[in-house]
Amino acid sequence: MALVAGIDSSTQSCKVYVRDAESGELVRQGRAGHPDGTEIDPQRWKDALDEAVADAGGLDDVDAVSVGAQQHGMVCLDDAGAVVRKALLWNDTRSAQAADDLIAELGEQTGGDGGQAWADAVGVVPLASITVAKLRWLADHEPDNADRTAAVCLPHDWIGWQLGGASGLDALATDRGDASGTGYFSAASGEYRTDLLQLGFRGRNPMLPRVAAPNEAIGHTSSGALIGPGTGDNAAAALALDAQPGDVVVSVGTSGVVSAVTSVAAADGSGLVAGFADATGRQLPLVCTLNAARVLDATARLLGVDHDELSRLALSTASEGLVLVPYLEGERTPNRPDASGAIHGLRLHNSTPGHLARAAIEGLLCGLADGIDHLRAQGVEAKRVLLIGGGAKSAALRELAPAILGVPVIVPEPGEYVADGAARQAAWTLAGTSEPPTWAQAASKTYEADSTPAVRERYAEVRDLTEGTNAM
Repeated sequence: MALVAGIDSSTQSCKVYVRDAESGELVRQGRAGHPDGTEIDPQRWKDALDEAVADAGGLDDVDAVSVGAQQHGMVCLDDAGAVVRKALLWNDTRSAQAADDLIAELGEQTGGDGGQAWADAVGVVPLASITVAKLRWLADHEPDNADRTAAVCLPHDWIGWQLGGASGLDALATDRGDASGTGYFSAASGEYRTDLLQLGFRGRNPMLPRVAAPNEAIGHTSSGALIGPGTGDNAAAALALDAQPGDVVVSVGTSGVVSAVTSVAAADGSGLVAGFADATGRQLPLVCTLNAARVLDATARLLGVDHDELSRLALSTASEGLVLVPYLEGERTPNRPDASGAIHGLRLHNSTPGHLARAAIEGLLCGLADGIDHLRAQGVEAKRVLLIGGGAKSAALRELAPAILGVPVIVPEPGEYVADGAARQAAWTLAGTSEPPTWAQAASKTYEADSTPAVRERYAEVRDLTEGTNAM
Protein backbone atom coordinates (compact mmCIF):
# COMPACT_ATOMS: atom_id res chain seq x y z
CA MET A 1 0.00 0.00 0.00
CA ALA A 2 1.47 3.34 -1.11
CA LEU A 3 1.14 6.10 1.49
CA VAL A 4 1.01 9.88 1.09
CA ALA A 5 1.16 12.66 3.67
CA GLY A 6 -0.61 16.01 3.69
CA ILE A 7 0.74 18.80 5.88
CA ASP A 8 -1.39 21.73 7.01
CA SER A 9 0.79 24.51 8.42
CA SER A 10 -1.80 27.05 9.54
CA THR A 11 -1.52 30.15 11.69
CA GLN A 12 -2.37 28.17 14.82
CA SER A 13 -0.87 24.71 14.30
CA CYS A 14 0.74 22.07 12.12
CA LYS A 15 -1.20 18.92 11.24
CA VAL A 16 0.09 15.85 9.40
CA TYR A 17 -2.36 13.37 7.87
CA VAL A 18 -1.08 10.13 6.33
CA ARG A 19 -3.47 8.48 3.88
CA ASP A 20 -3.63 5.56 1.47
CA ALA A 21 -2.62 6.98 -1.90
CA GLU A 22 -5.23 5.03 -3.85
CA SER A 23 -8.30 5.20 -1.63
CA GLY A 24 -7.60 8.23 0.54
CA GLU A 25 -8.31 6.23 3.68
CA LEU A 26 -6.79 7.80 6.80
CA VAL A 27 -3.92 5.75 8.22
CA ARG A 28 -2.59 7.98 11.01
CA GLN A 29 -2.22 11.62 12.01
CA GLY A 30 -0.26 14.03 14.21
CA ARG A 31 -0.27 17.66 15.20
CA ALA A 32 1.64 20.36 17.08
CA GLY A 33 0.96 23.98 17.97
CA HIS A 34 2.38 27.23 16.62
CA PRO A 35 3.06 30.27 18.81
CA ASP A 36 0.61 33.16 18.75
CA GLY A 37 1.44 36.41 17.00
CA THR A 38 1.49 38.11 13.64
CA GLU A 39 5.20 37.51 13.01
CA ILE A 40 7.17 34.32 13.60
CA ASP A 41 10.61 32.83 13.13
CA PRO A 42 10.05 30.23 10.37
CA GLN A 43 12.17 27.79 12.35
CA ARG A 44 9.16 27.50 14.66
CA TRP A 45 7.20 26.09 11.72
CA LYS A 46 9.94 23.52 11.16
CA ASP A 47 10.03 22.62 14.87
CA ALA A 48 6.24 22.13 14.89
CA LEU A 49 6.44 20.09 11.70
CA ASP A 50 9.04 17.80 13.22
CA GLU A 51 6.86 17.39 16.32
CA ALA A 52 3.71 16.70 14.27
CA VAL A 53 5.55 14.20 12.05
CA ALA A 54 6.77 12.35 15.14
CA ASP A 55 3.25 12.39 16.56
CA ALA A 56 2.05 10.85 13.29
CA GLY A 57 4.55 8.01 13.52
CA GLY A 58 7.11 9.44 11.11
CA LEU A 59 7.22 9.72 7.33
CA ASP A 60 9.88 7.13 6.47
CA ASP A 61 7.28 4.82 4.90
CA VAL A 62 5.53 7.61 2.98
CA ASP A 63 5.92 7.73 -0.82
CA ALA A 64 4.94 11.37 -1.38
CA VAL A 65 4.23 14.45 0.73
CA SER A 66 2.80 17.89 0.05
CA VAL A 67 2.25 21.07 2.08
CA GLY A 68 -0.78 23.31 2.37
CA ALA A 69 -0.26 26.45 4.43
CA GLN A 70 -1.47 29.89 5.40
CA GLN A 71 -1.17 32.32 2.51
CA HIS A 72 0.58 35.65 1.95
CA GLY A 73 3.26 35.43 4.67
CA MET A 74 6.55 37.16 3.80
CA VAL A 75 9.64 34.97 4.26
CA CYS A 76 12.88 36.75 3.36
CA LEU A 77 16.13 34.80 2.82
CA ASP A 78 19.71 35.99 2.39
CA ASP A 79 22.28 34.72 -0.11
CA ALA A 80 23.08 31.73 2.10
CA GLY A 81 19.40 30.79 2.56
CA ALA A 82 19.23 32.08 6.15
CA VAL A 83 16.08 33.86 7.32
CA VAL A 84 16.61 37.64 7.31
CA ARG A 85 13.90 38.52 9.86
CA LYS A 86 10.79 37.02 11.36
CA ALA A 87 8.14 36.23 8.77
CA LEU A 88 5.24 38.69 8.65
CA LEU A 89 2.00 36.71 8.55
CA TRP A 90 -1.20 37.42 6.63
CA ASN A 91 -2.82 38.89 9.75
CA ASP A 92 -0.07 41.45 10.40
CA THR A 93 -1.58 44.86 9.62
CA ARG A 94 1.47 47.13 9.86
CA SER A 95 1.56 47.21 6.03
CA ALA A 96 -1.91 48.77 5.61
CA GLN A 97 -0.55 52.19 4.62
CA ALA A 98 1.95 50.54 2.29
CA ALA A 99 -0.94 48.84 0.49
CA ASP A 100 -2.75 52.16 0.03
CA ASP A 101 0.45 53.75 -1.26
CA LEU A 102 0.96 50.99 -3.84
CA ILE A 103 -2.57 51.39 -5.16
CA ALA A 104 -2.06 55.13 -5.55
CA GLU A 105 1.37 54.75 -7.17
CA LEU A 106 0.22 52.29 -9.83
CA GLY A 107 -2.75 54.52 -10.53
CA GLU A 108 -0.38 57.44 -11.12
CA GLN A 109 1.81 55.31 -13.40
CA THR A 110 -1.13 54.11 -15.51
CA GLY A 111 -3.13 57.33 -15.42
CA GLY A 112 -6.23 55.58 -14.17
CA ASP A 113 -7.79 53.88 -11.19
CA GLY A 114 -5.06 52.24 -9.14
CA GLY A 115 -7.23 49.44 -7.82
CA GLN A 116 -8.35 48.44 -11.29
CA ALA A 117 -4.77 48.65 -12.57
CA TRP A 118 -3.66 46.12 -9.93
CA ALA A 119 -6.68 43.88 -10.61
CA ASP A 120 -6.00 43.91 -14.35
CA ALA A 121 -2.33 43.13 -13.80
CA VAL A 122 -2.47 40.40 -11.15
CA GLY A 123 -6.11 39.93 -10.12
CA VAL A 124 -5.39 41.26 -6.62
CA VAL A 125 -5.65 44.76 -5.15
CA PRO A 126 -3.06 45.24 -2.38
CA LEU A 127 -4.19 45.00 1.23
CA ALA A 128 -2.16 44.76 4.41
CA SER A 129 -2.36 40.96 4.11
CA ILE A 130 -0.89 40.77 0.59
CA THR A 131 2.82 39.98 0.32
CA VAL A 132 3.76 42.89 -1.92
CA ALA A 133 2.50 45.35 0.71
CA LYS A 134 4.65 43.65 3.36
CA LEU A 135 7.69 44.01 1.11
CA ARG A 136 6.98 47.74 0.75
CA TRP A 137 6.76 48.03 4.54
CA LEU A 138 10.10 46.23 4.87
CA ALA A 139 11.75 48.47 2.28
CA ASP A 140 10.56 51.61 4.06
CA HIS A 141 11.01 50.57 7.71
CA GLU A 142 13.88 48.07 7.64
CA PRO A 143 15.94 48.98 4.57
CA ASP A 144 18.99 47.07 5.78
CA ASN A 145 16.95 43.88 6.00
CA ALA A 146 15.49 44.63 2.58
CA ASP A 147 19.01 44.99 1.17
CA ARG A 148 20.00 41.61 2.66
CA THR A 149 17.02 39.88 1.06
CA ALA A 150 18.18 37.70 -1.82
CA ALA A 151 14.96 35.67 -2.15
CA VAL A 152 11.34 35.99 -1.05
CA CYS A 153 9.03 33.04 -0.57
CA LEU A 154 5.80 32.05 1.16
CA PRO A 155 5.28 29.82 4.21
CA HIS A 156 4.44 26.70 2.21
CA ASP A 157 7.37 27.34 -0.15
CA TRP A 158 9.79 27.52 2.77
CA ILE A 159 8.44 24.39 4.48
CA GLY A 160 8.57 22.39 1.25
CA TRP A 161 12.12 23.63 0.69
CA GLN A 162 13.06 22.47 4.17
CA LEU A 163 11.57 19.03 3.51
CA GLY A 164 13.84 18.76 0.48
CA GLY A 165 16.96 19.71 2.41
CA ALA A 166 17.06 23.46 1.61
CA SER A 167 19.91 22.80 -0.81
CA GLY A 168 20.01 26.28 -2.35
CA LEU A 169 17.84 29.23 -3.28
CA ASP A 170 17.39 27.87 -6.79
CA ALA A 171 15.56 24.86 -5.27
CA LEU A 172 12.73 27.09 -3.98
CA ALA A 173 9.40 26.24 -5.63
CA THR A 174 5.78 27.26 -5.28
CA ASP A 175 2.49 26.72 -7.11
CA ARG A 176 -0.02 28.97 -8.86
CA GLY A 177 -2.49 28.83 -5.97
CA ASP A 178 -0.19 30.33 -3.37
CA ALA A 179 1.75 32.57 -5.75
CA SER A 180 -1.52 34.23 -6.80
CA GLY A 181 -1.83 35.77 -3.33
CA THR A 182 1.44 37.69 -3.47
CA GLY A 183 0.42 40.69 -5.56
CA TYR A 184 3.19 40.02 -8.09
CA PHE A 185 1.90 36.88 -9.83
CA SER A 186 -0.94 36.82 -12.34
CA ALA A 187 -3.33 33.88 -12.04
CA ALA A 188 -4.66 34.74 -15.50
CA SER A 189 -1.31 34.59 -17.31
CA GLY A 190 0.53 32.23 -14.97
CA GLU A 191 3.52 34.56 -14.84
CA TYR A 192 5.30 36.71 -12.28
CA ARG A 193 5.07 40.48 -12.66
CA THR A 194 8.56 41.42 -11.54
CA ASP A 195 7.82 45.05 -12.37
CA LEU A 196 5.24 45.05 -9.57
CA LEU A 197 7.62 43.20 -7.28
CA GLN A 198 10.18 45.94 -7.87
CA LEU A 199 7.55 48.64 -7.37
CA GLY A 200 6.68 47.12 -4.03
CA PHE A 201 10.29 46.54 -2.96
CA ARG A 202 11.59 49.96 -3.98
CA GLY A 203 13.52 48.73 -7.00
CA ARG A 204 14.93 45.56 -5.46
CA ASN A 205 14.49 42.35 -7.47
CA PRO A 206 14.95 39.30 -5.21
CA MET A 207 14.79 35.75 -6.47
CA LEU A 208 11.32 34.19 -6.50
CA PRO A 209 10.40 30.50 -6.25
CA ARG A 210 9.92 28.58 -9.46
CA VAL A 211 6.20 28.02 -10.16
CA ALA A 212 5.70 24.26 -10.45
CA ALA A 213 2.93 22.46 -12.32
CA PRO A 214 -0.03 21.27 -10.19
CA ASN A 215 1.22 17.67 -9.90
CA GLU A 216 4.96 18.21 -10.36
CA ALA A 217 7.50 16.70 -7.98
CA ILE A 218 9.76 19.51 -6.75
CA GLY A 219 12.21 17.34 -4.81
CA HIS A 220 12.65 14.40 -2.45
CA THR A 221 12.70 14.08 1.32
CA SER A 222 15.68 12.53 3.09
CA SER A 223 13.84 9.18 3.03
CA GLY A 224 13.20 9.41 -0.71
CA ALA A 225 9.55 10.51 -0.77
CA LEU A 226 8.46 12.78 -3.60
CA ILE A 227 7.59 16.33 -2.59
CA GLY A 228 4.56 17.81 -4.34
CA PRO A 229 4.36 21.50 -5.22
CA GLY A 230 2.12 22.35 -2.26
CA THR A 231 -0.38 25.20 -2.27
CA GLY A 232 -2.22 27.76 -0.16
CA ASP A 233 -4.83 26.76 2.38
CA ASN A 234 -7.92 27.75 0.40
CA ALA A 235 -6.77 25.97 -2.74
CA ALA A 236 -5.92 22.87 -0.70
CA ALA A 237 -9.39 22.84 0.86
CA ALA A 238 -11.03 23.15 -2.57
CA LEU A 239 -8.92 20.21 -3.78
CA ALA A 240 -9.94 18.10 -0.78
CA LEU A 241 -13.62 18.85 -1.44
CA ASP A 242 -13.17 18.09 -5.16
CA ALA A 243 -14.91 21.39 -5.86
CA GLN A 244 -16.02 21.74 -9.47
CA PRO A 245 -17.28 24.65 -11.57
CA GLY A 246 -20.68 25.61 -10.19
CA ASP A 247 -19.62 24.85 -6.62
CA VAL A 248 -19.09 27.71 -4.16
CA VAL A 249 -17.10 26.80 -1.06
CA VAL A 250 -18.26 28.79 1.98
CA SER A 251 -16.05 28.41 5.03
CA VAL A 252 -17.42 29.82 8.28
CA GLY A 253 -14.46 30.04 10.62
CA THR A 254 -12.84 32.97 12.41
CA SER A 255 -13.32 34.73 9.09
CA GLY A 256 -15.79 33.87 6.35
CA VAL A 257 -14.34 32.74 3.03
CA VAL A 258 -16.39 32.42 -0.16
CA SER A 259 -14.53 30.91 -3.12
CA ALA A 260 -15.28 29.05 -6.33
CA VAL A 261 -13.39 26.92 -8.82
CA THR A 262 -13.85 28.37 -12.30
CA SER A 263 -12.10 29.02 -15.60
CA VAL A 264 -12.79 32.75 -15.24
CA ALA A 265 -9.95 34.92 -13.93
CA ALA A 266 -11.29 37.68 -11.70
CA ALA A 267 -10.22 41.31 -12.13
CA ASP A 268 -12.21 43.22 -9.52
CA GLY A 269 -10.87 46.74 -9.12
CA SER A 270 -12.82 47.21 -5.88
CA GLY A 271 -10.64 44.53 -4.31
CA LEU A 272 -13.65 42.69 -2.90
CA VAL A 273 -12.90 39.63 -5.07
CA ALA A 274 -9.31 38.39 -5.03
CA GLY A 275 -8.33 36.73 -8.29
CA PHE A 276 -6.54 33.69 -6.87
CA ALA A 277 -5.68 30.45 -8.67
CA ASP A 278 -6.60 26.96 -7.53
CA ALA A 279 -4.38 23.88 -7.20
CA THR A 280 -5.43 22.19 -10.46
CA GLY A 281 -4.66 24.81 -13.11
CA ARG A 282 -7.96 26.68 -12.87
CA GLN A 283 -9.00 29.85 -11.06
CA LEU A 284 -10.21 30.32 -7.46
CA PRO A 285 -11.73 33.81 -7.06
CA LEU A 286 -12.28 34.49 -3.38
CA VAL A 287 -14.13 36.87 -1.08
CA CYS A 288 -13.28 37.21 2.61
CA THR A 289 -15.47 38.57 5.40
CA LEU A 290 -14.11 39.35 8.84
CA ASN A 291 -17.23 38.40 10.77
CA ALA A 292 -18.22 34.77 10.73
CA ALA A 293 -18.26 32.11 13.47
CA ARG A 294 -17.42 34.60 16.19
CA VAL A 295 -20.77 36.29 15.52
CA LEU A 296 -22.35 33.09 16.82
CA ASP A 297 -20.02 33.10 19.82
CA ALA A 298 -20.81 36.73 20.65
CA THR A 299 -24.57 36.29 20.32
CA ALA A 300 -24.58 33.16 22.47
CA ARG A 301 -22.54 35.00 25.10
CA LEU A 302 -24.88 37.99 24.98
CA LEU A 303 -27.91 35.75 25.48
CA GLY A 304 -26.21 33.59 28.10
CA VAL A 305 -26.79 30.34 26.18
CA ASP A 306 -24.71 27.62 24.53
CA HIS A 307 -24.62 27.08 20.78
CA ASP A 308 -27.29 24.38 20.77
CA GLU A 309 -29.71 26.69 22.56
CA LEU A 310 -28.76 29.56 20.24
CA SER A 311 -29.82 27.41 17.28
CA ARG A 312 -33.05 26.37 18.99
CA LEU A 313 -33.89 30.02 19.67
CA ALA A 314 -33.08 31.09 16.11
CA LEU A 315 -35.31 28.39 14.63
CA SER A 316 -38.18 29.18 16.99
CA THR A 317 -39.27 32.38 15.23
CA ALA A 318 -38.79 34.56 12.17
CA SER A 319 -36.81 37.78 12.68
CA GLU A 320 -39.91 39.90 11.94
CA GLY A 321 -38.03 43.00 10.81
CA LEU A 322 -35.18 42.76 13.30
CA VAL A 323 -31.76 43.01 11.63
CA LEU A 324 -28.34 42.54 13.19
CA VAL A 325 -25.51 43.93 11.06
CA PRO A 326 -22.59 41.86 12.41
CA TYR A 327 -19.65 44.20 11.87
CA LEU A 328 -18.28 43.24 15.28
CA GLU A 329 -14.64 43.54 14.13
CA GLY A 330 -15.10 46.10 11.39
CA GLU A 331 -15.59 44.43 8.03
CA ARG A 332 -13.62 43.52 4.93
CA THR A 333 -16.55 42.91 2.54
CA PRO A 334 -17.72 45.62 2.26
CA ASN A 335 -14.50 47.41 3.20
CA ARG A 336 -15.53 49.01 6.51
CA PRO A 337 -12.52 48.64 8.82
CA ASP A 338 -13.88 51.13 11.36
CA ALA A 339 -17.48 49.95 11.34
CA SER A 340 -19.27 48.51 14.35
CA GLY A 341 -22.19 46.11 14.70
CA ALA A 342 -25.71 47.45 14.88
CA ILE A 343 -29.27 46.31 15.56
CA HIS A 344 -32.11 47.78 13.49
CA GLY A 345 -35.87 47.46 13.65
CA LEU A 346 -36.14 46.68 17.35
CA ARG A 347 -39.79 46.82 18.50
CA LEU A 348 -41.80 45.39 21.35
CA HIS A 349 -42.99 42.37 19.38
CA ASN A 350 -39.47 41.30 18.28
CA SER A 351 -37.62 42.08 21.52
CA THR A 352 -37.02 38.44 22.43
CA PRO A 353 -33.97 36.17 22.61
CA GLY A 354 -35.32 34.16 19.70
CA HIS A 355 -35.61 37.17 17.42
CA LEU A 356 -32.09 38.32 18.26
CA ALA A 357 -30.65 34.85 17.71
CA ARG A 358 -32.42 34.63 14.35
CA ALA A 359 -31.26 38.12 13.30
CA ALA A 360 -27.65 37.34 14.18
CA ILE A 361 -27.53 34.22 12.04
CA GLU A 362 -29.38 35.88 9.18
CA GLY A 363 -26.97 38.82 9.32
CA LEU A 364 -23.97 36.51 9.16
CA LEU A 365 -25.49 34.66 6.19
CA CYS A 366 -26.44 37.89 4.39
CA GLY A 367 -22.78 38.94 4.46
CA LEU A 368 -21.78 35.60 2.91
CA ALA A 369 -24.58 35.92 0.33
CA ASP A 370 -23.18 39.32 -0.64
CA GLY A 371 -19.85 37.54 -1.19
CA ILE A 372 -21.51 35.07 -3.57
CA ASP A 373 -23.04 38.01 -5.44
CA HIS A 374 -19.58 39.56 -5.83
CA LEU A 375 -18.33 36.29 -7.34
CA ARG A 376 -21.28 36.18 -9.73
CA ALA A 377 -20.43 39.72 -10.84
CA GLN A 378 -17.04 38.36 -11.91
CA GLY A 379 -18.67 35.69 -14.10
CA VAL A 380 -18.73 32.84 -11.57
CA GLU A 381 -21.58 30.32 -11.77
CA ALA A 382 -23.04 29.36 -8.38
CA LYS A 383 -25.21 26.24 -8.47
CA ARG A 384 -24.67 24.97 -4.95
CA VAL A 385 -22.74 25.78 -1.78
CA LEU A 386 -20.34 23.50 0.06
CA LEU A 387 -20.54 24.71 3.67
CA ILE A 388 -17.54 23.98 5.91
CA GLY A 389 -15.77 25.41 8.95
CA GLY A 390 -16.57 25.52 12.64
CA GLY A 391 -19.68 27.64 12.07
CA ALA A 392 -21.21 24.85 9.98
CA LYS A 393 -21.77 22.94 13.23
CA SER A 394 -24.61 25.36 13.98
CA ALA A 395 -27.93 23.66 13.23
CA ALA A 396 -29.63 27.01 12.64
CA LEU A 397 -26.92 28.17 10.26
CA ARG A 398 -27.32 24.99 8.23
CA GLU A 399 -31.11 25.20 8.17
CA LEU A 400 -31.28 28.90 7.25
CA ALA A 401 -28.41 28.98 4.75
CA PRO A 402 -30.18 27.70 1.59
CA ALA A 403 -33.03 30.23 1.92
CA ILE A 404 -30.66 33.19 2.25
CA LEU A 405 -27.88 31.99 -0.08
CA GLY A 406 -30.48 31.01 -2.67
CA VAL A 407 -28.99 27.64 -3.66
CA PRO A 408 -28.85 24.13 -2.19
CA VAL A 409 -26.30 23.80 0.62
CA ILE A 410 -24.21 20.65 1.07
CA VAL A 411 -22.59 20.18 4.47
CA PRO A 412 -19.83 17.55 4.52
CA GLU A 413 -18.78 15.91 7.75
CA PRO A 414 -16.20 18.05 9.58
CA GLY A 415 -12.67 17.37 8.39
CA GLU A 416 -9.13 18.70 8.07
CA TYR A 417 -9.60 19.88 4.51
CA VAL A 418 -6.26 21.65 4.07
CA ALA A 419 -4.26 18.61 5.16
CA ASP A 420 -6.48 16.34 3.10
CA GLY A 421 -6.10 18.54 0.02
CA ALA A 422 -2.33 18.47 0.44
CA ALA A 423 -2.46 14.67 0.77
CA ARG A 424 -4.55 14.38 -2.40
CA GLN A 425 -2.04 16.56 -4.22
CA ALA A 426 0.77 14.31 -2.97
CA ALA A 427 -1.11 11.28 -4.33
CA TRP A 428 -1.53 13.09 -7.64
CA THR A 429 2.20 13.82 -7.75
CA LEU A 430 2.93 10.16 -7.02
CA ALA A 431 0.52 8.91 -9.71
CA GLY A 432 1.70 11.33 -12.38
CA THR A 433 -1.77 11.32 -13.98
CA SER A 434 -3.48 14.16 -15.80
CA GLU A 435 -6.16 14.51 -13.09
CA PRO A 436 -6.06 14.09 -9.29
CA PRO A 437 -6.97 10.64 -7.96
CA THR A 438 -10.64 10.04 -7.17
CA TRP A 439 -11.10 9.63 -3.44
CA ALA A 440 -14.40 8.91 -1.75
CA GLN A 441 -15.88 12.08 -0.35
CA ALA A 442 -16.95 12.30 3.27
CA ALA A 443 -20.61 11.77 4.04
CA SER A 444 -22.64 14.94 3.64
CA LYS A 445 -26.17 16.26 4.09
CA THR A 446 -28.02 18.49 1.65
CA TYR A 447 -30.19 21.37 2.85
CA GLU A 448 -32.74 23.03 0.56
CA ALA A 449 -35.34 25.71 1.11
CA ASP A 450 -37.34 28.32 -0.75
CA SER A 451 -35.41 31.55 -1.22
CA THR A 452 -36.25 34.42 1.15
CA PRO A 453 -35.24 37.56 -0.77
CA ALA A 454 -37.09 39.79 1.71
CA VAL A 455 -34.50 39.00 4.39
CA ARG A 456 -31.65 40.14 2.16
CA GLU A 457 -33.57 43.18 0.97
CA ARG A 458 -34.21 44.27 4.55
CA TYR A 459 -30.55 43.67 5.44
CA ALA A 460 -29.41 45.75 2.44
CA GLU A 461 -31.60 48.66 3.57
CA VAL A 462 -29.72 49.04 6.85
CA ARG A 463 -26.31 47.50 6.11
CA ASP A 464 -24.49 50.84 5.99
CA LEU A 465 -26.46 52.61 8.74
CA THR A 466 -23.82 52.02 11.39
CA GLU A 467 -20.81 53.79 12.86
CA GLY A 468 -17.69 53.73 10.71
CA THR A 469 -19.48 53.64 7.33
CA ASN A 470 -19.72 56.34 4.71
CA ALA A 471 -23.46 56.55 5.28
CA MET A 472 -23.05 57.93 8.80
